[in-house]
Amino acid sequence: MERFDAIVVGAGPAGSTAAYRLSRAGARVLLLDRERFPRDKPCGGGLTYRAVRQLPLSVDPVVEEVVDRFELGFRYGSRFERGGEGPLVLMTQRRRLDAHLAGQAADAGADFRDGVRATALELAETEATVRFDGTSAAAPVVIGADGVNGLTARALELGVRRRVGVALEGNVSYVHAREERWRGRAVVELGSVPGGYAWVFPKGDHVNVGVGGWESEGPRLREHLDRACAEYGLPAERLAGVRGYRLPMRRPGDRALRGRALLVGDAAGLVDPFSGDGIYEALVSARLGAESALELLEGRAQSLDDYGHKLDAALGRTLAASWKAKLALERFPRLVFGVARLPLVWGFTAAFLRGDLAHPGEATGLVRAPLRLVETLGRTT
Repeated sequence: MERFDAIVVGAGPAGSTAAYRLSRAGARVLLLDRERFPRDKPCGGGLTYRAVRQLPLSVDPVVEEVVDRFELGFRYGSRFERGGEGPLVLMTQRRRLDAHLAGQAADAGADFRDGVRATALELAETEATVRFDGTSAAAPVVIGADGVNGLTARALELGVRRRVGVALEGNVSYVHAREERWRGRAVVELGSVPGGYAWVFPKGDHVNVGVGGWESEGPRLREHLDRACAEYGLPAERLAGVRGYRLPMRRPGDRALRGRALLVGDAAGLVDPFSGDGIYEALVSARLGAESALELLEGRAQSLDDYGHKLDAALGRTLAASWKAKLALERFPRLVFGVARLPLVWGFTAAFLRGDLAHPGEATGLVRAPLRLVETLGRTT
């Protein structure tokens, strides 16, 4: 049996950045992923600047488009555009982003093994064992970063029943789309899919078009996607790489660790309920997970228990506000669209996307009134 200081299962953004941080701190890290890299993952591929601020390394080599404008529509009718004052979102593809981050972790010293499928996770009092490909490795810490359908979350048997959204997306080459229509602009269509929205995001040589909503919308996602293509003038018959995926959404109090193993990113259910984005949350959890692991490895802590408290402190308020915004949009879609249209609200939104605000509760001045209205509309009864 091989031995390491930490084993990270899954080399997406959360797993690779956790492995990078641990390796840079001098830990001996094994980073596993079941797929051969480079490999693609279903994802809109947008990195908000608030997410970029969580990265311990540069992603400039894999950025394909810089978005500085948002176009918001309501049921393919009323619409408005805001922005143009500076970059808000960096667009990339997961095939390129994940390979870049895993490569950086390997360069920092992590033992990166792709095409290796973890088959079991076993916990003991002072270490955890991961079994894979007929062999095994043990470490005082295991970080589960293998997504919503991965082994680690199941193996920890945390008794968590998360809400799950679903999404379906594909790509249309600029050969079949008006490139000037989409460059520099992220398009989001509210009220078009129950529990979610439709989108068009620009990339290097294509646009990514998708739809997402409640899990119950799964059987109708292709219909929603075809309609989005028709409304945006994109040929549905030219869609390439169409794939669906699940969006796990954590509830307050959900556990994300057990013994010597902790969960990060989608494995911990850290998808924002309102936006459907999970990369910011993945990177925050990777940073906090690496910090807790190092505290244990260096003898500054006796367990990983503090990770759960750190996660709640960093993300709890924002995720709670996102749940309320999601429910408000579901109940009063036209009213919420009207609130989003207010210039004051756009200023707050832009500051939030840039990472100038940690959570919606930091809003001050006149913008607090419309935000409180949305919060009230989204309160559960």
